[in-house]
Amino acid sequence: MNGRTIFTPAFFVAFGVLLVSALGFGRLIQAYGIHLRKEAIYPPDGRLVSTLPSETDSWVQVGADEMMSEEILDELGTKNTVSRRYVQKESAMAPDQDEPHVVVFHAAYYTGMIDTVPHVPERCFVGGGMQKSSASEILPLPIGMDEWVEDTSVPESSRGPTGTVYTAPTSWRFSDRKGYRVRMPRGVGPGHPLRMMISEFRGQSDDRALFAGYFFVANGGTVASAEGVRSLAFDLTSDYAYYLKVQATCGTVDSKTEHAAVSASLIGELLPEIMRCVPDWIEVEAGAYPEENPRGAGDGDEAG
Repeated sequence: MNGRTIFTPAFFVAFGVLLVSALGFGRLIQAYGIHLRKEAIYPPDGRLVSTLPSETDSWVQVGADEMMSEEILDELGTKNTVSRRYVQKESAMAPDQDEPHVVVFHAAYYTGMIDTVPHVPERCFVGGGMQKSSASEILPLPIGMDEWVEDTSVPESSRGPTGTVYTAPTSWRFSDRKGYRVRMPRGVGPGHPLRMMISEFRGQSDDRALFAGYFFVANGGTVASAEGVRSLAFDLTSDYAYYLKVQATCGTVDSKTEHAAVSASLIGELLPEIMRCVPDWIEVEAGAYPEENPRGAGDGDEAG
């Protein structure tokens, strides 16, 4: 086909239809507040997950944080990460418990146009030579919420599926900002537990099971699956996107239920500090943060 036969009247008609459709699609996206491109966002003070306390009421860190090589960090897709080992304090042990539990805690923060497949135990542990010995399960974490208080300042449109957003205080003993109230994830509160995906693994020559569980905090909510985190973080009405993977691994428990209970003890005490390491999504939706947020009052957009 030569140049004289390409540019026929039919070609220009088709080109015109495509052009009008493209312009119309762009206007439709703008009209409905759809954001296909996500911007990076960080906590107000750039707080890193490595700043999480090394001690809580029931747990204390043993050893130093794991130092990851550049190759591992490149594989993870982020440098805002921490891996450390916590041991249960004697005062927190059950009366019939012989030895304290030990938990390997890991967290990793991602933001912006997130194109990284979440690194989760079902992939990484199996890739490292371990075998899953049973199906993964999503279980509730029995976190103590006695000090959680409803935040009545949150607009109804931002309260999420449960209609309530709570705050919880940081530790009066171990935080660098003692007793500071932090907003908890939407959808989590009394009667609505945080949930964790838990898997059981065994090595080829080790009879002892290793249990690993994780969940994600993403755009102000939580989800317990790698598949669900993208839909949560990539809400088309949001200008920004982030997610934080929180993972706990333990070889001193005997079941997924026990792993959920032990993980809840540590994560429940760390959760206000964990939420200091992510943006306050209520403020983001209100246009109050970050400073360049297009939802800000100066741009005339409504928060949603």
